[in-house]
Amino acid sequence: MKNLNATFSTPYPELNAVLRELLSSVQQVLRHNFVGAYLQGSFAVGDFDDHSDVDFIIAIDQELSDPQLRNLQSMHERIFNLEAEWAKHLEGSYFPTAVLRDYTQSGRELWYLDNGKYVLVRSNHCNKIIVRWILREKGVVLSGPKPSTLIEPIPVGVLRRAILASINESGQLILNNSEQFSNRFYQTFIVLHYCRKLHDLHTGVIGSKRSGAEWAKRNMDQSWSGLIDRAWDGRPNPAYSVQQPADKADFKSTLEFVKEVMKAANDFGSAERILTGGDD
Repeated sequence: MKNLNATFSTPYPELNAVLRELLSSVQQVLRHNFVGAYLQGSFAVGDFDDHSDVDFIIAIDQELSDPQLRNLQSMHERIFNLEAEWAKHLEGSYFPTAVLRDYTQSGRELWYLDNGKYVLVRSNHCNKIIVRWILREKGVVLSGPKPSTLIEPIPVGVLRRAILASINESGQLILNNSEQFSNRFYQTFIVLHYCRKLHDLHTGVIGSKRSGAEWAKRNMDQSWSGLIDRAWDGRPNPAYSVQQPADKADFKSTLEFVKEVMKAANDFGSAERILTGGDD
């Protein structure tokens, strides 16, 4: 059996132990169907902290068999119940390599584990162009081949269109259902998330929340700088902050900020021919 990549470790010993247990257990269940195990998300782009989700991808040769699925369900429940808090924040999908390789298959449902859960369900949550780009270009190898050998290159125009679509789709969701996002966690998350998305759209590269926030302060109207700074300073424990009401003035400004980012993104998309399929 392959072991956790000896060159990789997080600053969190408990998380390293959880990842070793996850990898060993997955390999025991999948055996020859196992191809590789990787981290994407914040641990790949470099803006993780001790409250981050642990976003993983397991590459498999073929779709999970019924016995493999049953064994993985039991395995994830066992890992979830480990004493380490990190074990409750694993999130990821099992990707057949034929689907993973081809970004045009984005949107197809995979077996997915949500943060804070231990039951695998069918979802397209991870089957996105943006996730593939992060995994291919910045993914952390726990075991297996380099992800760049498993995923075809993603043209910058394709990535930018995916980012623009994400800005518009999630923006409409937030604006149409604002009350459900009116807590401290979402208020700060939305501001930093939209800074990053707009920065990523301009650069054609997925970066960190920190780099997005600094870019937005330099390139957007200076009236947003205070909101961005307060969002960065107000990133407390999500389990606690999601239960706390948002500051009313900052939440109102956050909704206006979403509108501003959507407008700026669509203006950029039109100027760069992203909306019409250019810049591939």
